[in-house]
Amino acid sequence: MKSRQWLITLGLLALSVAAVIGAILTRGSPVQEVNPGSRGPHHARLVDERPLQTANNMAKLASTWDQQRLANQALKAADREVDLAFEDALRDATNHPPQLTPETRAMYARLNKAQAAVQADQNRLDQLNKQLAAAKNQDDIQKQLDLTTAQLELDKDDVEDAQEDLIRAGADTLSLVQRQFKRHEDSEHANDASHPQGPSGTQINYQAGNLLGQFLAWRELRGKTSQLDSAQDEAGEVGNALSQAHNTLEQQLNAEKTAHQATAQTGEQASVIASLKQLSADQKSLSDLDKRVQDAQELQTTYANWIALVQSHERMAIHGMLQSVLWILLIVLSVYLVGIAVDRYFADGVFERTRLHTLRAVIRFAVQAVGVLLILMVVLGVPQQTPTILGFAGAGITVAMKDFIVAFFGWFVLMGKNGLRVGDWVEINGVAGEVIEINLLRTVLLETGNWTTTGHPTGRKVAFVNSYAIEGHFFNFTTSGQWMWDEVQMMVPAEQDPYALIDAIQQTVTKETEENAKAAEKEWQNATSRYRVQSVSAAPAVNLRPTPSGVEVHVRYITRAHERSAMRTQISQALVQLLRGKIVDEKQGAVAQD
Repeated sequence: MKSRQWLITLGLLALSVAAVIGAILTRGSPVQEVNPGSRGPHHARLVDERPLQTANNMAKLASTWDQQRLANQALKAADREVDLAFEDALRDATNHPPQLTPETRAMYARLNKAQAAVQADQNRLDQLNKQLAAAKNQDDIQKQLDLTTAQLELDKDDVEDAQEDLIRAGADTLSLVQRQFKRHEDSEHANDASHPQGPSGTQINYQAGNLLGQFLAWRELRGKTSQLDSAQDEAGEVGNALSQAHNTLEQQLNAEKTAHQATAQTGEQASVIASLKQLSADQKSLSDLDKRVQDAQELQTTYANWIALVQSHERMAIHGMLQSVLWILLIVLSVYLVGIAVDRYFADGVFERTRLHTLRAVIRFAVQAVGVLLILMVVLGVPQQTPTILGFAGAGITVAMKDFIVAFFGWFVLMGKNGLRVGDWVEINGVAGEVIEINLLRTVLLETGNWTTTGHPTGRKVAFVNSYAIEGHFFNFTTSGQWMWDEVQMMVPAEQDPYALIDAIQQTVTKETEENAKAAEKEWQNATSRYRVQSVSAAPAVNLRPTPSGVEVHVRYITRAHERSAMRTQISQALVQLLRGKIVDEKQGAVAQD
């Protein structure tokens, strides 16, 4: 092979080896459980619901039962952590109200005043209802009752507005936590009602049998891994913040215990009771923080295991892609090597040079078409219901391209042993001529005259679609020696005896064509022996046709195609001399008789 062909072949082999190595390295490996990792910084909020929100979002990505199991674990751990966070926030808001500022004191004073007004309105309303039941003249009391009811509604609105001002100013932490907890509970009920029992994410076929499906699966899995990484980092941040809060509270609790011992020695019962309540609340908060840290660690571990599972699927998708690429490279390499082999085979001169180009092009096209079809099947996969699809496709192609298909296969018929070759003298659909070109779809003749007349080219090229080789018929007047029958006519006057002349003509023509006749008979015998056909005689034949002016003599004899004109001239001269000698002999005989 040439250096360029060697380089292409070695390049394809190198890519194939790389694909094999990649397929080996990405073979399936067991999924290993991991331990909780490091923690990151966390920005605390009133009650941080991010773990549960993230777990709900990640649950939507679960596409298999294994992933759904991990998603449920994450949901349970996140839900426990958030519930404990709300308990701690409610306890902390109750036991540790925010310090009052002049603005918040004014808001609380307004709230207390509005609440007192509501209580007074309620007491007045209860009193009027009792009077209304015992009074005889109820009209005045009813008017007072209506007025008090309206005032009560107004004062309630004032209380609600004062509470909203405190919440907006951040002074009423307990109400803020309670409101957030109410939204959390409503959201949980809504999620429980709409949460599916099985995997809800898009099904990812990471074991697809085609390159396109494997690539799409790898891309989806890669995106899912990125989201899970973010969720794991977030769980680590929450766990780290909770650990820091636990350590801070633990130090605070130790200080409170020391202060409690000092308070207990004073003997003040009220102070001791308050200190014990404070210690109990902080101890509960510390215990909850321990549980929340464990939940955060479990959540982080669950995400890590989920990531490992998705990454194993991702590796399987990459393994499948590499296998598909390997198949494509092997197909390309095979097509390339077969093309080189075809070129070398035809370069050896096994076939006639006139057929070499077309036959080589047909074989190369067929090999390349098969290669493209196989590559498409590797990329897109084998279509479903393949026999049905192939059947309908074949029927449609056959109907739409009937002429092309018949002409294409007709070329193979013409290239066979009993077909045509360039230079043959043939007759196709009534047109006679010499074959000058046989391509994939058409046969081209150089038209000649009638075989029994001149037989010279007319100068016109006639092209025929190769379908005639299958649907029609053709005559090939050429054997390996290119023998053909030719005919010479001559007129014998009525006053002459034709029978004596016929014997002389027979002897003359036989003598002139004896060598050609023996060669043609031998060649025909060799050609027809395997078909068990009796050999055909190549001896010349003389036929008579009576006419009013005399007798027409038709002499048929065998000759080579390229010697046709010369043989006709030779035989014509011999017959003219024979006829002239007969006439001279007859005249001399007549004179002698006189």
